[in-house]
Amino acid sequence: MALATAIGVTVLTTTGAQAATGTANGFAAGTTGGAGGTTVKATTGTAIHTALCTRASTSTPITIQVEGTINHGNTAKVSGNSCNTADGVIELKGISNVTIVGVGNGATFDQVGIHIRDSSNIIIQNVTVKNVKKSGSPTSNGGDAIGMESTVRKVWVDHVTLEASGGESEGYDGLFDMKNDVENVTLSYSILRNSGRGGLIGSSETDTGSGYITFHHNLYSNIDSRTPLLRGGVAHIYNNHYVKLNESGINSRAGAKAKVENNYFEDSKDVLGTFYTDAAGTWQTSGNILDNVTWSSKSSDHNPAGPSMASTGSVSVPYSYSLDGASCVPDVVRQTAGANTGLKTSNGTCTPTTPTPDPTTPNPTPTTPNPTPTTPTPTPTSTAPSGTNLSLTASGADGSSKASGTSYGNVKDGSLSTYWSPSGSTGQISVKWGSATTISSVNVRQASGGGTISAWRVLNADTGAVLKSGSGAPGVVTFSSTSLKKVTLDITSASGTPRIAELETYK
Repeated sequence: MALATAIGVTVLTTTGAQAATGTANGFAAGTTGGAGGTTVKATTGTAIHTALCTRASTSTPITIQVEGTINHGNTAKVSGNSCNTADGVIELKGISNVTIVGVGNGATFDQVGIHIRDSSNIIIQNVTVKNVKKSGSPTSNGGDAIGMESTVRKVWVDHVTLEASGGESEGYDGLFDMKNDVENVTLSYSILRNSGRGGLIGSSETDTGSGYITFHHNLYSNIDSRTPLLRGGVAHIYNNHYVKLNESGINSRAGAKAKVENNYFEDSKDVLGTFYTDAAGTWQTSGNILDNVTWSSKSSDHNPAGPSMASTGSVSVPYSYSLDGASCVPDVVRQTAGANTGLKTSNGTCTPTTPTPDPTTPNPTPTTPNPTPTTPTPTPTSTAPSGTNLSLTASGADGSSKASGTSYGNVKDGSLSTYWSPSGSTGQISVKWGSATTISSVNVRQASGGGTISAWRVLNADTGAVLKSGSGAPGVVTFSSTSLKKVTLDITSASGTPRIAELETYK
C-alpha cells in the first residue's frame, strides 16, 4: 500500500463499482469496460500503468478513476504479467475490460496520448487529451491524441475533449485514429478541435479492414480535414456539429460507406465527399443543415458532395437510435459535448439530461460475494446440421484477441483437440471467405476445460448485423439464410475463459 500511495494509486472499492456512467450507443453497444471489477484512483500515468499491471490477468475488470494532470514526467513504463506498457504514453496493449474515467476536478493528459492495440472492451470517459506530438519534444503516440490499431474491438470513447495547437507542420497528427483492423467503436459527446486532422479509419488505401464506427453528438471545431477520413468499412455519423472545417470534412474513400444524417455544418468548406484520391467512397445523407458552407470544383481526385449533398449509396446500421433534429444540434452539443460537462446526453428530444449516479462515487463493496458455480453448464447435445462444414474451406479466421498458446485458425481445422480462446472471458472469433458465401447455421463446438459462455451473438461481419443472439452455451445456431464473406461469434459474457474448438458453418 505504501508503494501504491507513493506512485499515485489509491484503492477505493475492491469490487462491484460501476465502470462508467451511461451505456454506449451505436456500433460499440454492449461495451462494459471494467464493470464489476476493482476501482482505483490514479493521479499519474505511472499509477495508471501500475493499476493495469497489478491485475490478476490481462482481462481482470478494472475501473481507473483519474484526477489531475498526466504528463511525461509522471508516465513511466511498468512491467507485469497483465500489462505491456511504455514510457510517455498510456499503453492499453493486449488487454481487455478496462475503464479510464476522469473524476473530481478533471483529468488532463498533457502531451501524452492514449494508445489501444490488440485490445477489447475498453471505455474512456470524461478526460481531456491535448497537444500530443509526433515531432518536436516531447513526442507521444505518433502524434495521435487517441490511437487504435491491430485487432481492436468494442471501444467506447465518451465525453472527452481532444485538442491540438496546429497541424502536421507544428508536429501534430490525428486526434482520433483507427487502423489495421479496428471495429465496433463509438465516439460520442466529445469535442475535437484546433487540429490539422480530426481522425481516420484506415491508414492507407489498402488498409480497408476497419469499420463499424459510430460518431454522434460531437463538436468538430477549427479542423483542416479528416472529420473523419474513411477508408473502407461503414461509419454512422449523426447529430454532430461541424464548425470551421477549413479544407475538407467527412472524406469517404476507398469503398467506404458513410451514413450522414441530422448534422449541422457551419462556416465550413467541402464538408462531405471523396478528396485527394480517385478511389471513391459512398454516402447516404438525410436531414443535414448547411449554414454558410462553400464548395470547390470537382476534378479527377476531388469530388465534393455539394451543393446538394445527394446520396450516392445506401447504408444500413444494425441498431436503433434516437435522432435530434439538426436545427437543435448546435445547442444540444454545446451543452453536452466534452469533458467536465456533467456527462449530459440527449435522447432525441433536443433536451439534454444529466445522468445518475455521478461516476465519482463508486458503489459500495458487496459484503457477500456471489458463490462460485460448482456445476458447469453441460455442452449442448444438439445434432449438428447436415451438409458440408463450409469453414473447412474458408480462406481464414481472425478475432478480437487470443490467449497464449491458442490460434484463430484452430476453429476451422476440423480438429476438436485444438481450440481458440480469447485473452479474457469475452471476445470475438470469425471465419471468413474470399467471396460471398451463403450460410444459415453455425455449430459452436467447445473444448472441455474452458469457461462457460453465458451470453453470445452471431454477427454478419460484413454489415455488423446480429443474425442471432442468446444466453448459455450456443451449440447449433440457426438463422435466415445470409450471403456474407465473414461470420463472427461474439462472446459477450462468460465465467472463465471459453475454449472454442470449432466454429462450423453450414448452408
